Amino acid sequence: MEDIQHRIVNVNGLNMHVAEKGEGPVILFIHGFPELWYSWRHQIIALASLGYRAIAPDLRGFGDTDAPPSVSSYTCFHVVGDLIGLLDVVASDRDKVFVVGHDWGALIAWYLCLFRPDKVKALVNLSVAFNPWNPKRKPLEGLKAVYGDDYYMIRFQEPGEIEAEFAQIGTETVVKEFFTYRTPGPLFLPTGKGFGHPPNAEIVLPSWLSEDDVKNYTSKFEKGFTGGVNYYRNINVNWELTAPWAGSQIKVPVKFIVGDLDLTYYMPGVKDYIHKGGFKRDVPLLEEVIVMEGVGHFINGEKADAISEHIYNFFQKF
Repeated sequence: MEDIQHRIVNVNGLNMHVAEKGEGPVILFIHGFPELWYSWRHQIIALASLGYRAIAPDLRGFGDTDAPPSVSSYTCFHVVGDLIGLLDVVASDRDKVFVVGHDWGALIAWYLCLFRPDKVKALVNLSVAFNPWNPKRKPLEGLKAVYGDDYYMIRFQEPGEIEAEFAQIGTETVVKEFFTYRTPGPLFLPTGKGFGHPPNAEIVLPSWLSEDDVKNYTSKFEKGFTGGVNYYRNINVNWELTAPWAGSQIKVPVKFIVGDLDLTYYMPGVKDYIHKGGFKRDVPLLEEVIVMEGVGHFINGEKADAISEHIYNFFQKF
């Protein structure tokens, strides 16, 4: 870990914290919520040792990267703009780079491939499959119709509301609750009831997550979860902004990996989309779909070595 280098890069009008290690072809790692560059620590070390240059930023609103105050500063265009700016600084000598995304990072990676396929050599995406533009209904309205008002993405919408609840629960407990969530189904956060556990209930950490890891995340989220939650507050805005890409395909080579206990795998229609032709139709260069048995959402931590191997085996083809 101490060999991982850190620097601040000025991109798209903000200061972005970047972790990097290694020499060779560039792999850009894009984290999700409530994650940081740190979520890729195992992959950074592994891929750097295999001859790649691993680069993992804290996205805007996370960790040591600036967090613009306005909710409207967290659209897919802002975040992809940050990454293009980052690549212009750290990989200006390369036409294309490899990309790996997880959770929101996977979603951002799909947007990156949609908007700027000229920048991406190949993609390994974890947990979140491509979500083609649907003209029939805004995404949040669809989720609300299926899951109701207590569904976590719906609870995240009102600025300040979930932050106040998280502050009451305590940052460390919130971090532990998210990282230990393994229910293959929707996450509900009823008002005032937190994650449904008594305030002092012990949360047993899995073998892949240490108390030190939790402290690391907690120290960075002590300033609040607003930056990360603001991504969810732009779900409908992103839908509106990406209307011009209706019917567009992802035109880069892709490998997709998901755990069979991942809540995203059980969202309405996702399994059928992945396995019954829709995914391959929209991502024609989809080369492989891997469903890992007995694995939850934070797959890059839970199965760190296997994920590093999957990334290496795919990217070395190119």
